[in-house]
Amino acid sequence: MAERTCIACDGTGKQVDDEGWQYQCSVCHGRGKVNDASETKVMHTDENNRLLD
Repeated sequence: MAERTCIACDGTGKQVDDEGWQYQCSVCHGRGKVNDASETKVMHTDENNRLLD
């Protein structure tokens, strides 16, 4: 299986919110790489683009 750079975090393994807080990437789980066979999880947001758990 081929691995490619995570496009959600640009390979850094971190995501940054609008206030500058850094979080582990929820797509690659901090690795910076994703497998081609990885399943995509679609998450719902509210009107302010906040993720609904």
